[in-house]
Amino acid sequence: MRVSKKRDVRLAEILDVSESLFCTKGYEKTTINDILEGVCIGKGTFYHYFQSKEEVMDAVIGRVADNAADASQAIADMPGLSVHEKFLMAFTELSGKNEALTGQLHHKDNSAMHLKSLVETLHTITPAMTQIIRQGIDEGVYSTPYPQESFEMLFAGAQFILDEGLFQRTEQEWMTRAQACTYIIETVLGAPRGSFDFVGGLLKE
Repeated sequence: MRVSKKRDVRLAEILDVSESLFCTKGYEKTTINDILEGVCIGKGTFYHYFQSKEEVMDAVIGRVADNAADASQAIADMPGLSVHEKFLMAFTELSGKNEALTGQLHHKDNSAMHLKSLVETLHTITPAMTQIIRQGIDEGVYSTPYPQESFEMLFAGAQFILDEGLFQRTEQEWMTRAQACTYIIETVLGAPRGSFDFVGGLLKE
C-alpha cells in the first residue's frame, strides 16, 4: 500500500530520486517509469506534480541553483573573513558541487537545459557575489565601478569559454585559458596580481 505524504515531502523525494537517476543513468536514458519505481508512486501522483521528465529536470536545476545561492550568501555574510578568503570559499564550494549532474548537462542533447542551468545559477548567486566584490571595494583591494555587472560578465564568459562540452582543446590550451581567466578576473575587478591564482588550480581539477 502506498503511503500518503505531505506535498513538500513527496516533491523532495521525486527530485532526490530523479537527480540521482539523471546522474547515474543519464537524463536521456532515464524514463518516467524509472522515477515512479524509485519513489514508489503511481503515474497519477507523478502527474500531480509534473507533466514531463523535462519539467522534473527544470525543478532539479532550480533546486541546485537555490542551494548555490544559499551557500554563496552564507559565505558572503561570514564575519571576520577577507574578500579573498570569501572568494576562495565561494569558488571551491560552487565548483565542487553537482559534478555528476553538470556532466549530464554538458551532453549535446541537453544544451537547452544546460543554458537554463547557467541562467538560473547566475541569477541566484549574483547578489551574494556582488556583496563580496563590494566588500573588496570597501577594503581597497578592488576598484571596479561595476561590481554586479563585472561578476555577471566574468561568470557568463568563463562558463562558456571553459566549457569542455562545447570545446575540444589540448591540455596545454586549457591551461593557457585557465591562466587567462585568472588574469581577466584580476583586471576586471582591479585586484592585485596573484589574488586569483587559486582559480587556475580549481579549473584544472
